[in-house]
Amino acid sequence: MWFSARPNVRNAGNMTVNFPNQSRSYDATRKGIRFWGYDRSMEASFLVTADALRRIVPGLASEAADLLSAFDSNRERIYAIAAMVYSRGHRGSYDLIAADVR
Repeated sequence: MWFSARPNVRNAGNMTVNFPNQSRSYDATRKGIRFWGYDRSMEASFLVTADALRRIVPGLASEAADLLSAFDSNRERIYAIAAMVYSRGHRGSYDLIAADVR
C-alpha cells in the first residue's frame, strides 16, 4: 500500500513526502516507533514518540508490541502528522512529539 501526504509548504518549494515502505520498528533507546518516508529519491527517517502515540491512543501501554499495534492502527494519521513535521524543513531525521498531535 502506498501512502502520500502533500503538506502545505511555505518557502520550501514543492516538498512531498511519501510512505511506500510499510516497515516500522520499535526504537528502545528513543522509546518510539521508527519509520521511513521518501521525497523523490531522498529517504527520511521518522520517529513517533510513545508520548505522541499516547495522545492518539489515550491509555496506551509502553510495551513495544502495544506501541507497534497503535502505530499500525493509526498509520494514516501518523503519516499526515509526519508530512506536517517534514514540511517545516529538510533534515536527516524527524521526531513526531506529543505537541505535533492535534
